[in-house]
Amino acid sequence: MSILSERLERAYYVLSGDDSDERACAAIPDSACTALPRNYLLNVGNGACTKLAEQIAGPNLVLPWLLGALGAPASIIGLLMPVKQFAALLPQLFVAGRIRSVARRKWVWTAAGLIQAVALLVIAAAALVLPPLAAGVVVLAVFALFSAASGTGSVAFQDVAAKTVPKGRRGRMLSNRAMIGGVLTMAAGLVIQRWVGADSAVVTYTLPVVVAAGLWALAAVLFAAIREHPGATEGGRRLADEIGAGVRLFARVSGYRRFLGVRALLLSVELAMPFYALYAQSLFDNGAAVLGLFVLTVGLGNVLSSPVWGRFSDRSSRTVLIASGCLAAAIAVVALAIGALPQAWRSPWLYAVVFVLLGIAEQGVRLGRKTYLVDAAPADDRPLYVAFANTGVGVLALAGGVVGAVVQFHGVEVAIMVLGVLSVLGALLGLMMPEAERMLAGTADAA
Repeated sequence: MSILSERLERAYYVLSGDDSDERACAAIPDSACTALPRNYLLNVGNGACTKLAEQIAGPNLVLPWLLGALGAPASIIGLLMPVKQFAALLPQLFVAGRIRSVARRKWVWTAAGLIQAVALLVIAAAALVLPPLAAGVVVLAVFALFSAASGTGSVAFQDVAAKTVPKGRRGRMLSNRAMIGGVLTMAAGLVIQRWVGADSAVVTYTLPVVVAAGLWALAAVLFAAIREHPGATEGGRRLADEIGAGVRLFARVSGYRRFLGVRALLLSVELAMPFYALYAQSLFDNGAAVLGLFVLTVGLGNVLSSPVWGRFSDRSSRTVLIASGCLAAAIAVVALAIGALPQAWRSPWLYAVVFVLLGIAEQGVRLGRKTYLVDAAPADDRPLYVAFANTGVGVLALAGGVVGAVVQFHGVEVAIMVLGVLSVLGALLGLMMPEAERMLAGTADAA
């Protein structure tokens, strides 16, 4: 074994926790087992880059701050998260059949990553040269393209992950991606807080966007280096057939229906951060220092939660989803309690606890739902299961605009209450959802 191979093996053992003499390679081909350390580490490196990029140029914190500094209309800022979910999730059913026709699906993700890199560069340029309204419109439109590429890559990623990382190691791999990305996010937040400080110039907020573009390009290079064996390309369906197949799955598999219900309700957790950020803006002064603190604490939440969620996801991704929903409901109570304190007792550092907990809950939902579907869906139809679920949730993401309307007419406090209630409902429905390995066992006659 070469020195490089030994180092890859050692790094793989440390990250995956797989220190057995005979590597377990459940549900992947022998050829993929041989390349497992390399592929595992490339998957982790790819994820670390994308997780950092998502935090330093995402619609949850940085892009709203950028548009706010520009003076863009609040209505445009409020559409960022719904557009992200809608544009990322809705097109997936349309592309699932085409992705199936590609033998090595890593190239789909690679192309999507490069598109996202270019889109962020366009967003940065628009922020620097266009007037506020025009910049806001362009940023929103280009971000929709960015999100559509992200959604397309998501379908390919879950299939590539299932072909290159064995069952029982996927949750750990996803948690490694998130944990390392979280550490890097904390470092980025510290840089913003300590070295940028109270500077609120537009150019200050475009720099993280440019850095994120470079990270997406690097992530594409890493993903292209994964050794993926060719997958089945026959059996691809036309769009109408794809929709029909998804509807039949929904009607026939009761466990899948319940998963979709939980996924839809816990979308409230993934849509929540901008509303908590908006609430923070109403309580504290703006500035890059406060933004940096919140970016840092979200990263801290990812670091604290990822190893735990990853291990639990490999044992019971259903339990992870239930726990994350309960935590999200508790976060709503904590945030509103801080807002009710006398002004002298409030501080951004105290409110940062909300973002730590929210980062933990959000990470739990993401890891739980991804691991659940990758483990539960049959290999040949996995892209269909993923795409139909994400397309349905993408349609529901437009309801995020309704939450924005609640803020407009009733205040952000009421919106946070609504998000908390939805999280509780998601956790309760999760109690009725089967474990991943039994999802298909809940098959009923077509309704």
